[in-house]
Amino acid sequence: MVARLAGLLTLTMAGGMLLPIAASFYYADGAQYALILAALLMGAVGLFLRNIAGRNATYDLRERESFWITSVVWITVPLCGALPYLMTGTLQSFTDAAFESISGFTTTGSSVIVRPEAIPQSLLLWRSMTQWIGGLGLILLVVALLRRLSDGSLKLYAAEFSGTQQRKLHPHIAKSVMRMWFIYSFITVLLIALLALVGNSALDSVCLALSTVSTGGFMTAQFGLTGYSELTLGILTVFMFLSGVNVALLYNLFTLKWRRFKVNHEFVLYAVLFLFAALSCFVAFSIANHNFSLSTLHFSLFHIASTVSTCGFYTEGPAVWPFWPSVLTFMLILSGACAGSTGGGLKLRRLMVLFLYMRNYLTRMVHPHVVFTIKIDHKVVPSDYVNKIFAFLFLYICFIIGGAFLLTISGSSVADAFCLASANISNLGPSPLINSLGANLEYASLPMLSKWTLMVLMLAGRLEIFALLAIVSPSYWKRR
Repeated sequence: MVARLAGLLTLTMAGGMLLPIAASFYYADGAQYALILAALLMGAVGLFLRNIAGRNATYDLRERESFWITSVVWITVPLCGALPYLMTGTLQSFTDAAFESISGFTTTGSSVIVRPEAIPQSLLLWRSMTQWIGGLGLILLVVALLRRLSDGSLKLYAAEFSGTQQRKLHPHIAKSVMRMWFIYSFITVLLIALLALVGNSALDSVCLALSTVSTGGFMTAQFGLTGYSELTLGILTVFMFLSGVNVALLYNLFTLKWRRFKVNHEFVLYAVLFLFAALSCFVAFSIANHNFSLSTLHFSLFHIASTVSTCGFYTEGPAVWPFWPSVLTFMLILSGACAGSTGGGLKLRRLMVLFLYMRNYLTRMVHPHVVFTIKIDHKVVPSDYVNKIFAFLFLYICFIIGGAFLLTISGSSVADAFCLASANISNLGPSPLINSLGANLEYASLPMLSKWTLMVLMLAGRLEIFALLAIVSPSYWKRR
């Protein structure tokens, strides 16, 4: 079953290569034949996994198989996605190609390509496509494509959202996933149209839209979005904010149930946090640069939307970068966006549960006989979910510390190591973390150990740790 589902997705990726191949012929960028070879190799791997290694697969899944499938698929497909970079000669080493591909599929956006504008246009499209496909989730793509899973679909759905609680949009899990993909696709098409209408090229519009809705962050030029019009940046700001919202909650926009946005505690916190952070950054930038201007406000809104959604887009900022925006940026990197969104980080829902738990605990210290329950959106949060959040937070911190340690012994400074580890496990990637790093950090210059460390952190952040750890836990496999 693992091989069959991995093969199915690899074949889907090979079919998706038709778009970059068509773009390569259209732009005559010289990469078309290498892309065809890459697609054939991906197709061959997919056919082998699906029809030979997965020939006798059964569709009766248990919990342990769902975690195994989730982890293996999220490793196999991105590694196959590295082939176009190698076949075209865009990247010379497998480590760099794997880094670029894993960064894309996990929607991290960290890149070892220093000058994206210098690579074939078809590769720019492929980079953005990997982010868009990985944004909503490879496993959800399996559920949407393979209806024969029946009850197994629910287990895969739970494994994909192993660290959060994601509301279903329909009692039938496959239909629920199809609705999510419809919302995701509709927002993407709408953004492409808006970007094209304000004067951006077709390639830029498509690539930026795919990277924005997936909160991926791959950009088409070395200096980010510097040089784009304020109207373009304004549109991207709105869609980055929307992309940080729970996909299931966005469904209410289509069903005209707008009141649910006001009663959703996580969304209210997300909106308030966004406005507070943007306005406080605006004040800090204005005071530091002695310039209270509309452009500074636009930049503050753009920067906070990019950070809190973990999209990671950046553009030319104010000349003086004060201390407060740096601290706030780092905090927002860790907090992340809403649960069930394409964004990364700890997720605001988890932080809300932790805050309510600590508040109740402190109250019980004074009133030991009082019984409290944790409620979000007027619903009681199960105690096992609270325990899972504490476990997740502990593991999250351990991964950051462990990753920072490996980065440090690879040559990075302590400050840079912690910022890199935090950004990549939060799937943020290229956004400036603190003023000393800025937006000119080149991942290409990092040693091999650092790159593989960051790749593990990207996967851990995207799979929300539990699915990745399950397959290497002996006690998990001893369960009956």
